[in-house]
Amino acid sequence: MGAQAGRGRLLLAALGVVFGDIGTSPLYAIREAFFGVHPLPPDRENVLGILSLIFWSLIVVVSLKYLVFVLRADNRGEGGIFALLSLLGARRAGAVTLLALVGASLLYGDGIITPAISVLSAVEGLEVATSTFRPVVLPLTVAILLLFFAVQRWGTGRLAMAYGWVMQGWFASLFLLGLRGVLLEPAVLEAANPAHALIFFERNGFDGFVALGAVVLCVTGAEAIYADLGHFGRSPIRWAWGLVVLPALLLNYAGQAAILLRDPGASHPFFALVPAPLLYPMVVLATTAAVVASQAVVSGAFSITRQAVQLGFLPRVRIVHTSRVIRGRIFVPTINRLLAVACVGAVLVFRDSDGLAAAYGLAVTGNMVITSLLYYLVARRSFAWSAAFALPLVGLFLVFDLGFLSANLVKLVHGGWVPALVATGLVLVMRSWEEGRRVLGAEVARRSPPLDVFLEELRERKPVRIPGTAVFLSSNPTGLPPAFVHHFRSIGVLHESVVFFTAVSVERPAVPNSERVDVQKLDAGMYRAIAYYGYMETPDVPRDVELVRQAGLPVDPAGVHYFLGRQVVVSTGTSDLAAWRKRLFLFLSRNAATAPSFFRLPAERVIEIGLEIEI
Repeated sequence: MGAQAGRGRLLLAALGVVFGDIGTSPLYAIREAFFGVHPLPPDRENVLGILSLIFWSLIVVVSLKYLVFVLRADNRGEGGIFALLSLLGARRAGAVTLLALVGASLLYGDGIITPAISVLSAVEGLEVATSTFRPVVLPLTVAILLLFFAVQRWGTGRLAMAYGWVMQGWFASLFLLGLRGVLLEPAVLEAANPAHALIFFERNGFDGFVALGAVVLCVTGAEAIYADLGHFGRSPIRWAWGLVVLPALLLNYAGQAAILLRDPGASHPFFALVPAPLLYPMVVLATTAAVVASQAVVSGAFSITRQAVQLGFLPRVRIVHTSRVIRGRIFVPTINRLLAVACVGAVLVFRDSDGLAAAYGLAVTGNMVITSLLYYLVARRSFAWSAAFALPLVGLFLVFDLGFLSANLVKLVHGGWVPALVATGLVLVMRSWEEGRRVLGAEVARRSPPLDVFLEELRERKPVRIPGTAVFLSSNPTGLPPAFVHHFRSIGVLHESVVFFTAVSVERPAVPNSERVDVQKLDAGMYRAIAYYGYMETPDVPRDVELVRQAGLPVDPAGVHYFLGRQVVVSTGTSDLAAWRKRLFLFLSRNAATAPSFFRLPAERVIEIGLEIEI
């Protein structure tokens, strides 16, 4: 019974978190096709054609591509763009890394647009009841978004149990409302025949191609399915999709199509499905479901940020763990504030869900293309699939992905520039930080004398040794920390035990404590400890100093002091970095989280040593 209850909870959690984004797409996908930026006349053939495209997109893109194949590409149970990158390991080229960075950056664009469009499109349901509510739609949307981001600091744990039940009610409503529409107009079931999609393109030409930019909105949550793989596993995600989500989505889209066949002027076909007495409760449920959908993508942005920091693509940021049990539940205050400002700004600039839908598709479709390309490389290099099998399969995926992306490029001037601009800026930031760290690391290594040279100096000076243990944090796992050398040469005193501690990121999600630390005895009471962290983990130095003690080093945790080099970076050096990259790197360095907070060091035991370094 316990195992069955656990599986049930996982299924509910998968409904709430993984499928939140894709579950709210019925609010705006069909509406965007017929009443958005590039409207189509909602006659019979167009309605059946759009519904056929939606049907086959859900089957091929979500069910086949992501649920059957892409979920297989996990890195020790974790999914997402960085998991694909890590699976390629040393065999990846610079272009592949750049491709992954673009994909990760586009996900931030998704994190801006998803909360805005999900909440706004749900609140717009009030206008269906009466135009009297029109003036309050924007203020109410902004208020809900601000409240949503304000409670993020409490973490998702307290709300997680409710997520599944809310979304279960939501998907049940989608199913029943869709069934009501289909019973009114059973002819919509003809759309399962792909011939209607072909007729649609033949009939509408370029306008039919542009309509793909609206159709893609029905699969916008597909990337979240893969990114959240590590939280739930393949089986619960696949079962939830097959038993609940897919039937509800297909039936609801069919019901909306039925409404358009009966009333081509129904400007919000989703809410037109709702019986009048249930309209206000449905607006409340839709808004709640939209908040759940937003939670999934915001939590994903927090996770991507931590992975990027661990892999060296972003500067340190403060990370707050909101659960003592589940490692993945984190809160990143800086990202939360930036997303809140950007989401509210998007709502105020675009003012309705149609405009936001134009901005939405580009981020999602760009990510889908990148996932397909990286998946092909993983299939060939990591799975050892033959080109005869992998190429046609990924080619099928790219037919849909590139079609969707091309259609959304047409909407670039209508709002698609927002995620494109966000992604471009973030890629520049990530590459500049990566290059700046490379140059800084080389300069730091140059200032560190070889160990044998320093030991000779130590023997000559015969320094005074004081009780206790000094832990010097070092970015170099082989040399001596410049802060340690500067400290010794300035005061000529050493602790009885000196530990050079280096945190190293590895391309796997997590490292068990049994494999965490590698300890090496040097000489003269000095030791080197290298701690390995997965890209889903945050360093915790005091915890791992205890592991060093268990490995046999004479370390008294109560008598440890932590020494850090406070690096003041200036741009007057002769490195090959462009001047604008130097300025950007300096700005990021000054605003990065302090080492004590990032490494979870006790502030009362931290001693910082100032160093000026030119790059």
